[in-house]
Amino acid sequence: MIRKVKNLNRKLLTHTIEPVYNQNSRVLILGTFPSPKSRESNFYYGHPQNRFWPVIAYVCNRSVPQTKDDKIKLLLEQGIALWDVLHSCSIAGADDSSIRNPTVNDLTLIFKVASIKAIFTTGRKAEILYKKYCLPQTGKEAFALPSTSPANCRINIEELRQAYCSILPYLR
Repeated sequence: MIRKVKNLNRKLLTHTIEPVYNQNSRVLILGTFPSPKSRESNFYYGHPQNRFWPVIAYVCNRSVPQTKDDKIKLLLEQGIALWDVLHSCSIAGADDSSIRNPTVNDLTLIFKVASIKAIFTTGRKAEILYKKYCLPQTGKEAFALPSTSPANCRINIEELRQAYCSILPYLR
């Protein structure tokens, strides 16, 4: 049997969005790698249909931030650090399953400044990559949360809200 290999047109990309954190950060949320829309807007979860910002706003009992500055302010006021597992990789569009040749971000940058009580990953691929590449370095387990991507249509907004409320005990 001959198996066709799909040409995914992967591109080798480097993460250029700065992590969000300060000395008051207690929870670290890690995605996989910025999507094309996030890279275009130069900030996390930039696709207009991504549900990350409405979910985080709900969990924190705040209005949904609209600007990059408002998003940073919300995260820092609530004690949430935000970054991605990967520093660079070959990827086709926003397809996490296409990731090859990953290199990870140096999470110690955050741990040197913040007293992180818990780490959460957004989506299955971020969890897998964290466990494989970061856990041996950090020694800190991560809790997996569902992806807020519009591609994850099997989970509705209410289910996402409930899942993300699991960060609340670590923010207190």
